[in-house]
Amino acid sequence: MQMLRQLRKRAEFVRAARGIRAGRSAFSLQAIASTGEMPGIGYTVTKKTGNSPQRNRIKRRLRAAARACAAEFLPQNDYVIVGRREALGANFAALVRD
Repeated sequence: MQMLRQLRKRAEFVRAARGIRAGRSAFSLQAIASTGEMPGIGYTVTKKTGNSPQRNRIKRRLRAAARACAAEFLPQNDYVIVGRREALGANFAALVRD
């Protein structure tokens, strides 16, 4: 199983926003090349998606889905997953597949 490096700094998130994007119903994925050996991953959920327990649940589900498909993330790339409200009710297998 491949390890994922956690993105923590705002600059890393802003840099990923300049990269390529792929939209799905439950989330949007932003990706950009980086210098790190391991793939970096970050999660963000805006306040307009819901209150704090809902946002935290969305982030937990997206983290679990990312761990389940960690082998799919390419080394030397940074990824940011932007959660949407649809992630609350989405089937977990569909999240992993997307």
